[in-house]
Amino acid sequence: MKVLQKDEQMSAETVLLKHFPKSCQVYGYLYSYNRNKPSNIQVVVDTWPDFKVIICRPDPRNKESSEWRKKVIFYSLDEKILRKMLLDEETIDWSTYFVVGGYDSSHAALLKEVSSLRQVSYKDLSCSRLLYLPDSCHLVKPAFDSDLKSRISSLDPSHAHLVNQTWKFGGDELGYKKIVRQISHFPSYCIIDSQGQPVSWLLLYEYLSMGMLYTLPEHRQKGYATVLVYTMAQRLLAEGYPVFCHVEEDNMTSYKMIKSLGFIEDPSFREKWIAFNT
Repeated sequence: MKVLQKDEQMSAETVLLKHFPKSCQVYGYLYSYNRNKPSNIQVVVDTWPDFKVIICRPDPRNKESSEWRKKVIFYSLDEKILRKMLLDEETIDWSTYFVVGGYDSSHAALLKEVSSLRQVSYKDLSCSRLLYLPDSCHLVKPAFDSDLKSRISSLDPSHAHLVNQTWKFGGDELGYKKIVRQISHFPSYCIIDSQGQPVSWLLLYEYLSMGMLYTLPEHRQKGYATVLVYTMAQRLLAEGYPVFCHVEEDNMTSYKMIKSLGFIEDPSFREKWIAFNT
């Protein structure tokens, strides 16, 4: 196992791009970190430079890591090597609660096997479709008038409590801190009302997936979410970011809306989230 340095992470980013979109979670983290966005992760690989498994884990050298929900993400081209790394005492701290996020569902049996060998509990959290835009030619512009366009704005940290109250995985102090950091360092968009208050919003996670899309109930069925996803995708494409998002498997409303904007998917590919030491 090897811990990657900054220049090596740049090289790893280039390799992962060749495997996009299935590598999107790790690729997004490296893309963000390599452009000096705040991060509390450490990147490890099985071998270098020809790695088969790459893992992002909480950085034990970073004191702020303890202030965030511990998350591990990985991309693997060899399940035997992945199994060996997960069983290695030095790779992951299995003694505390952590989440493995956005992993290829084909690895689900392996993770549960390792959980059993480690004698730790686990809980499946969600299963999502991966939708992405390969380039600007795929993006479809929705119809919206100049009045709605004039109401598109950005979130600021004072809106974090509102977002935290409506985020499925938020509602606590850790969720609030995470949202403040995302709003402060990553693009966000919202639709404001006549008093300048957000009524619909969309953020970018630290691994660059669009997320936390939400519209207040009394403002739904007006196309706000569609406009926000389009506006965010347009900006990300213009600035060279990867453009992707995850839609929970049973959320057909969001799935159809995002597909209507030109996003594509691999129907056979699903991403899962699982928590350990629950």
